[in-house]
Amino acid sequence: MRITEKSSHYRHLEQQDVDTLVKWINQEDQQVALRIQEALPQVSTLITAIVEKLEQGGRLFYIGAGSGGRLSVLDVIEIPNTFGVSKDLMNVVLAGGVHNLVEALEEKEDDILEGWHELEAAGISTADIVVGISASGTTPFVLAALKNCREHAIPTGCIVSNPDSPIAQFADYPVEVITGPEFITGSTRMKSGTAQKMLFDMISTTVMIRLGRVEDNSMVNMALMNDKAVDRAVRMFMEKSHMDDYESAKRLVLAHGGVRKALDTLINANKS
Repeated sequence: MRITEKSSHYRHLEQQDVDTLVKWINQEDQQVALRIQEALPQVSTLITAIVEKLEQGGRLFYIGAGSGGRLSVLDVIEIPNTFGVSKDLMNVVLAGGVHNLVEALEEKEDDILEGWHELEAAGISTADIVVGISASGTTPFVLAALKNCREHAIPTGCIVSNPDSPIAQFADYPVEVITGPEFITGSTRMKSGTAQKMLFDMISTTVMIRLGRVEDNSMVNMALMNDKAVDRAVRMFMEKSHMDDYESAKRLVLAHGGVRKALDTLINANKS
């Protein structure tokens, strides 16, 4: 039996008060970071492979279903604005389609054709890398796509919550974070989903840093998409340029469309 499907360590939940329930859930959540820590060598290997492909002009594709697939969408949509990269650098193939994100079309996880068809439609090639997301490690939608990737020599990774799973066997760079039985038996949106969210943060942030999209500890390539972002960018620019006039700094940042470009212009002007 898959560990993610084993019976919860907790019983008679409907008889417990709120204080007890939140205490127990918190106890389980505290284990997630420790299980990720055990898998850090696998995580580093996967990230290194992703960085190499992206540096060479390739793309990353997450492919998933259910909670894990939806969590990957939430991560990927943040990347262009946060780091100022192209929207097609990091992508998601979601069972049922990203456009149906809120519909939770769980039955689509059994479709063994759609995933590969979507990758083909996106022009997938050996220049890219595909990472399968599956708590069980057996999701047909993901497994079939990874099998096709291997047949076409496309590099693959995966994030799974069970050891020695079929999906891990078809991944060149498997990441196995064994979070154990869920608080509610089989509800992998809980600890497994929490682990997936933490891993997506770790992967995307580290990849963007390695691609040079972060300077020191700052999002110098962030998009100026709202007033909060503009204010953050202006203060960032003031700190790095040692300029103390907020309005002058704001004009420069807006004129050049971001912190990095404004700093480059200032540096070049000072040189001349």
